Amino acid sequence: MTRRLKTAAGVALTAIMLFPLYWMINVSFTRDTDMRASPPHLFPFGGTVEGYRAVLDQQLPYLGTSLLVGAGTVLLTVGLAAPAGYSLARLRPRGGRALSFVLLIAQMIPGIIMAMGFYAIYLKAGVLNSVPGLILADSTIAVPFGVLIFTAFMAGIPDELTDAARIDGAATFRIFRSIILPVSRNAIVTVSLFAFLWAWSDFVFASTLDGGGAHQPVTLGIYHYIGNNNQQWNAIMATAVVASIPAAVLLVIAQRYVAAGVTAGAVKD
Repeated sequence: MTRRLKTAAGVALTAIMLFPLYWMINVSFTRDTDMRASPPHLFPFGGTVEGYRAVLDQQLPYLGTSLLVGAGTVLLTVGLAAPAGYSLARLRPRGGRALSFVLLIAQMIPGIIMAMGFYAIYLKAGVLNSVPGLILADSTIAVPFGVLIFTAFMAGIPDELTDAARIDGAATFRIFRSIILPVSRNAIVTVSLFAFLWAWSDFVFASTLDGGGAHQPVTLGIYHYIGNNNQQWNAIMATAVVASIPAAVLLVIAQRYVAAGVTAGAVKD
């Protein structure tokens, strides 16, 4: 009986947490005239796909920009974090522990403070309202996390692998490229996923550094759409649903690798 009660309580809590997601999907198919019903309909009877047509007509450029920014952030993050993690984990330079502590501190800095600093720098450098500038800013959030994940994962790789490669005459970079990176697949997927999700959902950097740009991410697209069409809730929610699909698909595909990558280094032999 106790197990059944716990299961029922877990199902109830899960339903409560997932209800906003269901309501978003429900409203995306609900006609504007039915939105004023009292009480509101729990199911989109006689629903419409007009909201999704509006997304395809008006939001595709924003979605394309977000995909570009997300992909660029992933490449830059992995390109910087993987070698840094390898250095801290395998080469053990002086001050490595202090650097790891600094990376932890860097993750505690509020995004708005970093955004204002980037704004002043970008304004002088002439890269304000640009996609590369947004990629660089988003990477500053993901790189410290990525370095910590790579460090923990690569520290757990057996020394026998690298020692055998050194005996065969492999240099440090060759060991990193041919041995460490292939073995670190779980960490690469984990860091890539979180970097993409941070870039995809970013609003602070986007509104501060790319608010007037010709190519804006989907978070700004939703923001502008709400401001310009605050009565067309089916289109607004349809935009939110479409914007959630890439992140949801990536989470489902990569969940196995993420679980292995996040827990790497947690258990020592």
